[in-house]
Amino acid sequence: MNTFGKLYLIPTTLGEMNPEEVLPITIKRTLEFIDYYIVENEKTARRFIKSVHPEKKQPELKLFALNKHTEISEHHEFIKPLLEGKNMGLMSEAGCPGVADPGAVIVKLAHEKGIQVVPLVGPSSILLAIMASGMNGQSFAFNGYLPIDKSEKKSALKNFEKLSYDKNQSQLFIETPYRNNKLMEDLLQILQSGTHLCVACDITLPTEYIKTFTVNQWKKNKADLHNRPCIFIIHKMS
Repeated sequence: MNTFGKLYLIPTTLGEMNPEEVLPITIKRTLEFIDYYIVENEKTARRFIKSVHPEKKQPELKLFALNKHTEISEHHEFIKPLLEGKNMGLMSEAGCPGVADPGAVIVKLAHEKGIQVVPLVGPSSILLAIMASGMNGQSFAFNGYLPIDKSEKKSALKNFEKLSYDKNQSQLFIETPYRNNKLMEDLLQILQSGTHLCVACDITLPTEYIKTFTVNQWKKNKADLHNRPCIFIIHKMS
């Protein structure tokens, strides 16, 4: 019988706000007994921990940074505390770890090693967006980032539009925030006028903006999305 620690998947807020507004007390209680964390950014992770649990002694925390610069060989090093019987927390930069997030590789490794994975409740921009969109919550797909190349982006959008119609499946994607307004222009040019488009922006924040219109209606209801985290959803209805 092993004496491994548990890997807790700890959701964070989706932006600068009071964590008590969107996170259950379970998050604070979990932070109380965990000193080892795998995070995307150490600075923001420490700030989040302090906002939820101000009494937590920061010098005692051990944080491992998992991002696009992390070598695969480091993953095994990160989970050593778990193998030694210590509990660990996994945190995304925003929202739920493991969902559109590099932390998924650590969760996979934990399962391979027989380590118990404990997901905790918190905000997911993907789920909240589909909830608020009025689109198909029975069948939807998250497609991550669109291609940067103009012709590849157009091809991808046309393909998602066709998939939404053929499968009655809502298609979700995101963009780097400073490119949001350009993407919106592309969507209105590329998609068919009757295709439904939901823009879910600043979810859970005081500036939250969530609207679903047809492409034709969007041309009369433009919004400034610059540098605001957004989820885009399209669905061509039958």
